[in-house]
Amino acid sequence: MAKTPASTTKPAAAKKPAAKKPAARKTAAPKAAPAATPAKAKFAKAIEEARAGAVALRAEAQAKAGAYRDQLSARSGDWVEEAKDLAGQAKDRASELAHEGKIKTSDAIASLGKIVADNAGTIDEKLGARYGDYARTTARTMQETAAKIESKDLGELGNDAKEFVRKSPGLAIGIAAAAGFLISRLFKGGSAED
Repeated sequence: MAKTPASTTKPAAAKKPAAKKPAARKTAAPKAAPAATPAKAKFAKAIEEARAGAVALRAEAQAKAGAYRDQLSARSGDWVEEAKDLAGQAKDRASELAHEGKIKTSDAIASLGKIVADNAGTIDEKLGARYGDYARTTARTMQETAAKIESKDLGELGNDAKEFVRKSPGLAIGIAAAAGFLISRLFKGGSAED
């Protein structure tokens, strides 16, 4: 017998199901695209409005700052003028007080010189003619000094005082200390009586 070739058929293997290709997903983007466009437009419009508002606020702030600057410069100009006026008034008042002080000093020295001259005779009798002559010389010098003070203006007196201090600083300090002591005693005595 002839053998028939055996069929080489193999039992049918289980076929694997073919891999499914993922189905094309339908994205929601195309549907949402029309909705996103108005939202983006609203957002862009809001940003533009915010920018315009910021620009307007900036312009308004600059305008107000300019107005305040103008007011400040006007006021500072007024303040400068007022300060100049006050300085002028203070200078005038100081000049008046200095002039009054000069007159009072001159009068005081002249009065003291007159007192010394009036008492020169008494000094002659009690201490001798030599001391009486000193008193007369001192009285004459005091009256001449009073006349010089009265005839000079304040600028000249200031220059004379500076020159005196330059030439005799020790004597100037001594005179200032003595004058300060006398003035303090006057004020101390005046306050004790009150």
